[in-house]
Amino acid sequence: MSGSDTETATTCPGCKAALSRRERERRLFVCPRCGHHARIGASTRLTQLLDPGSFRELDAKVRSRDVLEFPDTPSYGERLAAAAEATGHSDAVVTGLGAIGGTPVAIGVFDFRFMGGSMGSAVGERLARVIDRARTKRLSLVIVTASGGARMQEGMFSLMQMAKLAGALGRLREAGVPYVSVMTDPTTGGVAASVALLGDVNLAEPGALVGFAGPRVIATTPGEELPERFQRSEFLLAHGMIDQVVERRHLRPTLTRVLSMLQRPRGQRVRRR
Repeated sequence: MSGSDTETATTCPGCKAALSRRERERRLFVCPRCGHHARIGASTRLTQLLDPGSFRELDAKVRSRDVLEFPDTPSYGERLAAAAEATGHSDAVVTGLGAIGGTPVAIGVFDFRFMGGSMGSAVGERLARVIDRARTKRLSLVIVTASGGARMQEGMFSLMQMAKLAGALGRLREAGVPYVSVMTDPTTGGVAASVALLGDVNLAEPGALVGFAGPRVIATTPGEELPERFQRSEFLLAHGMIDQVVERRHLRPTLTRVLSMLQRPRGQRVRRR
């Protein structure tokens, strides 16, 4: 993978240890000293999770437009173009079909480098389409989130994606097709509320920030001190909001096992919690 698909710093943000590029790649961009999980781009994530050669991208031509003529400097259009050039993707989520451990899946992977992984109308439409494909083709769905939430440049159009995606996941559930959510750092705002925490199985990487409003906002509102590691994945696990915290090196084998367990003969419903 190219260096542009990951955090470029060679110093670990967690423990400040100096790490070579080769060592970081070999360890899946996880610090061997403190376990900090660096943010990685969608291409690297897909390579780590999917069976080699199995991925087929869909709906890459579904792109955001400045329908509100949002006043900004740089303009929204310029921000989109810069993000596309920096990431190699046309928006903040990459969707398609692939396989994990031999199990065919429909998959969506967020790229935080694209405007903070924010969800606009194109991101919502891409996800809605891949969810519908999972339902009609009866493929297990996997979505890997990394997002700051709704995209402010699209205003209400962005917020409407929350309802659209919750509805699409509701239809998926009624069809008995399983959905595994994987939350990475950070997963916040409308993406946390509408996609990330609605899985049949909810997984998260260690130390991932997961929540609707950020801890600083929450702490400011009531003026109270928050618990240690509030909204981090380990805190959510202890309070029953997710099912498992999974280190990156174990994520692919864990998904392989979970997806295999969730497979059912055509027409047989998956038992919900």
